[in-house]
Amino acid sequence: MEKAKQWPVCPVPSWLMAVAAVLAVAVTVSLTAGKVLADHATETGGSQADRVVSIGGSITEIVYALGAGDGLVAVDSTSLYPQSAQDLPDVGYMRQLAAEPILALDPTLLLAVDDAGPPAVLDQLREAGTPLVVVPDDPTPEGVAEKVRIVADALGMNGEGETMAAQLTADFATLRDWIAATETKPKVLFLLSVGNGAPLAAGRDTSAAGIIELAGGANAVDGFDGYQPLSPEATVTAAPDVVLVTGRTFDLLGGQEAILSRPEIAATPAGRNGDLVVMDGLLLLGFGPRTPEAARALASALHPDLQE
Repeated sequence: MEKAKQWPVCPVPSWLMAVAAVLAVAVTVSLTAGKVLADHATETGGSQADRVVSIGGSITEIVYALGAGDGLVAVDSTSLYPQSAQDLPDVGYMRQLAAEPILALDPTLLLAVDDAGPPAVLDQLREAGTPLVVVPDDPTPEGVAEKVRIVADALGMNGEGETMAAQLTADFATLRDWIAATETKPKVLFLLSVGNGAPLAAGRDTSAAGIIELAGGANAVDGFDGYQPLSPEATVTAAPDVVLVTGRTFDLLGGQEAILSRPEIAATPAGRNGDLVVMDGLLLLGFGPRTPEAARALASALHPDLQE
């Protein structure tokens, strides 16, 4: 009997292991979603998507874009688009959920963006037998396509999901080619006001940083992750060319004159030149079906010389 050939063992590059791990997680999430919902549909003898609760504005947008909005029985308070979503019962803010109002709706499926919670409430919903699919929220073109696929798979609409994901991928490619004609990357400071205190600045690994990059800009703040208060000195040092805010932050901070006249903003190129961009928060930060539209709108503001 011949001996089996012994092939030399080569060490696996760390980057390849990282890629494999990411792909494994994505596949596991998708397969788990399909199995949970298929099992539930078998047990109940009904559709897995006939009483859906959607948690997360981008998730709700995807459900409607897939043509499955009629299956929704409730959404969370961040689900503001399309307008018809605002006519549905509201189960509260996505990070401050309670199990009882959701269970009272007798949902056959709960779709939740991955920072929904608190975790204990999600555990309660699982323990009560509610089919729950947690959807990753990666603020990149690839993340948007994967989000669409996972939601579509949960709704039993794989074909429609693949079609939408392919179209979004093409739209992002067109956007990238369009922006490639620019020669500069304006520094953009994104400010988020969550109350009466000082606004927070967007650092690395945020939706704001992601959309700024897609629009051909550079995030003015990269010394920390997430959203944090920025000292006046740090704001001046960041020297943004443009200040970017959501409509809600614009109102909370008192409008254009109040924002640009803040001492720390007035001392920057953005303040001196009056460069303030205001956009709808869900459109700008949602990373859903409208993200190519949002990135194009922001790119037009950052690069006024770009030709359509």
